[in-house]
Amino acid sequence: MSQYILISRLNVQNANAIAGFTWGFPAITHFLGFTHNLQRKLKNIPQFMRLSFDGCAVIAHKHHVHSYGKYDTEFTQNRNPPYLLSHSKADTPPVIEEGKMHMTVTLLIGCQGIIGNKKDELIAWLNNSCLTQRLAGGTILNQALDIEIFSASQDNLHLIKRKLLPGFLLLDRADYLHEHYESLCKLNQETELLDAWLDFSALKKAARPKSDLISKHLLSLSTESYHIDQITTLQAVWQKHLDLPYKQELIPTTLVEHFASLEPNKATQKVLQQWAEYCNPSDKTDADWEFIPKPKPGYLVPIMTGYKAISPVYQAGKVKNTRDTETPVCFVEAVHSIGEWKSVHRIKDIDELNACFWYYHHEENWYLCKQSTNAPDTSTSTTSVTPVESETDFY
Repeated sequence: MSQYILISRLNVQNANAIAGFTWGFPAITHFLGFTHNLQRKLKNIPQFMRLSFDGCAVIAHKHHVHSYGKYDTEFTQNRNPPYLLSHSKADTPPVIEEGKMHMTVTLLIGCQGIIGNKKDELIAWLNNSCLTQRLAGGTILNQALDIEIFSASQDNLHLIKRKLLPGFLLLDRADYLHEHYESLCKLNQETELLDAWLDFSALKKAARPKSDLISKHLLSLSTESYHIDQITTLQAVWQKHLDLPYKQELIPTTLVEHFASLEPNKATQKVLQQWAEYCNPSDKTDADWEFIPKPKPGYLVPIMTGYKAISPVYQAGKVKNTRDTETPVCFVEAVHSIGEWKSVHRIKDIDELNACFWYYHHEENWYLCKQSTNAPDTSTSTTSVTPVESETDFY
């Protein structure tokens, strides 16, 4: 791409908060669809026919999901419209639970072609076109948009970052999912890709047998009985063990040997009893519940990245009750992957910014959105990139 089109701080009302069976932010397909629709309109303007939009980066600034409950587990319910006219009297429609949200986002769109002295004209056209479109099913509330055009050079990086802060870029982390799935398959050949995906998306806890007396014992070791290097080693090994999820087979041999060398007496009776239960817990053993960390660091979230066809493409007019009778139809299911929210200030160079752009990819029955830096096999994850040129309705 030779230029960036920066559309800053789009205030969107009642956008779709549900994407596949995830919720909290619209699917990336909404933002690429918004960009693709602008591209189609642009081709009808003679002076801009040679321009093309090349990918889109999404930066989130604010979001508010319409939910309630102790853990925001229920969406706000409403009636829309409040009344229906039926049989000459006003009927009350049913209450519908909808996953909606307000959000403030910035779109950074790549642009190919020569704009020349038509920059102001293009900005005016983009302002009018964007305000007449919906974004993720929501209404854009801005009266006028803040749109700027930058050349894609390192010199402009600090200017672009200043416009984007504070904000978080949505990154494709399908490579994390692919890598974790392969590591699980080495341990268990029956592992499914869903198991790896849940390790990233689900909040999991694991029980660890009570170990407070063990920790106190190791911290209170005296230099009269042990060399200072031995004490430091034992404490470091124990701390490293506590940082990992509890597994009996992962208990360090160094600690096993240490407690085996302790003489049973009144002073060591309780700690040795706790150590025995720690090594061989039963259903009655007291335990502490700990969160299991995600397989990779970062602000990782489950996201929807496209569709997988579950039917052939039907010719226009063959399927009843579709949107129109002129477009071919294909039935699909949502494809899910892993994303990461990364603060804009962590972007160091222009190549790293270019790697944050999302693109369409179409391969056999897969219709995906992905970034160009991650490209494992699409049979085991959701990655690979080239623009989608087909015009097909998905149901």
